[in-house]
Amino acid sequence: MTPAWTVKDHTGQHRPEFVAASRLEVGRRIVPTHYDAFRLHVSSSYRELFERAVGQVLAREGWQIVKTRVRAQRAAA
Repeated sequence: MTPAWTVKDHTGQHRPEFVAASRLEVGRRIVPTHYDAFRLHVSSSYRELFERAVGQVLAREGWQIVKTRVRAQRAAA
């Protein structure tokens, strides 16, 4: 089992299309506009705008970003 982040909707169901290795990556998947990953790490004002956009989507949809575990896929021999 690998730790991961995903979106939990208003019914409590996890949304597998949003599974990612970090909370930041989940946020980048749910916002309607592109946010540059490098700028998110180096610019606090850019990160603030991003967090505001993520918060708006989460509030509008009734979602939460939560930590979960996913099963690692075994490579076929």
